[in-house]
Amino acid sequence: MDLWHLWVFCKVVELKSFSKAGDSVHLSQPTVSSHIRDLETHFNCRLIDRLAKEAVPTEAGRILYGYAVRLMALKDELETAMAQFQGAVKGRLVLGGSTIPGTYILPGIIGAFSAAYPQVRVSLSIGDTMKIIDDILSGTLALGVVGAKVKDRRVLQEALFQDRMVLVVHPEHPWARKGHIELAALRTEPFLIREPGSGTRASLEESLLKKGMRIQDLNTIAEMGSTEAVRQGIKSRMGVSILSKLAVQEDLRAKALKMVTVDGLILKRSVYLTLHRHRTPSPLVTAFVQFLKEALSKVKLV
Repeated sequence: MDLWHLWVFCKVVELKSFSKAGDSVHLSQPTVSSHIRDLETHFNCRLIDRLAKEAVPTEAGRILYGYAVRLMALKDELETAMAQFQGAVKGRLVLGGSTIPGTYILPGIIGAFSAAYPQVRVSLSIGDTMKIIDDILSGTLALGVVGAKVKDRRVLQEALFQDRMVLVVHPEHPWARKGHIELAALRTEPFLIREPGSGTRASLEESLLKKGMRIQDLNTIAEMGSTEAVRQGIKSRMGVSILSKLAVQEDLRAKALKMVTVDGLILKRSVYLTLHRHRTPSPLVTAFVQFLKEALSKVKLV
């Protein structure tokens, strides 16, 4: 077993294909298969089930994948540290963002960071807040930027900026003409909500509780796994929702959606830089965090 074999194995698991894994690491499919067989011989068990249309890890393969990802991250950290020792900022940085910062904030900052440090390869993973937290704790991600504060003591969080959330409706909805509603009105109107684990949902729940209302009191007709799905649901007149203004600002400018004020309800949340409390940040992580904070200080958010 060596790190190269583990890297190839990770690609097979992630891409669910021997041929796609081969393309990604510039190896032939037979060579990829040979590397996987070598690992299976080493561990004396099957690691990948070769199904009709995809390659799927066995239970042993899932265990190996978890450790392999952490070993790859440690390898990247080692190379980065040695480069930093020699006065260079280079290496691979794997970070995560929950839906809003991952989609609307981080891509531009990563682009600027890559331009400033061309020897750095940055990978961005986007998921809901709890998925990003779990990946930080497992060592899959070096850091994350998420839209909710968590209570896990293994996590270190620092507020980066304020995100404004807004009630959004179809432009022909009766509330669009009124411009504002009473909080109690939310109890009756069909409501679209993000899935459990979403920072947007957690923030909405917290805001409602401060006004003596539970999220279960809403007339929820659908839980959706992405902000984009909620946006499209509003446009299709399925219902109304409360979303980050960052996610709908283009629709608001184009008048494809309308923003409505909820009297007395404060809809603001912090977006947090998130790190593993007990893991020392690599020099590359430290460089990116500094760049991130400087970039955000110059950006005017909605």
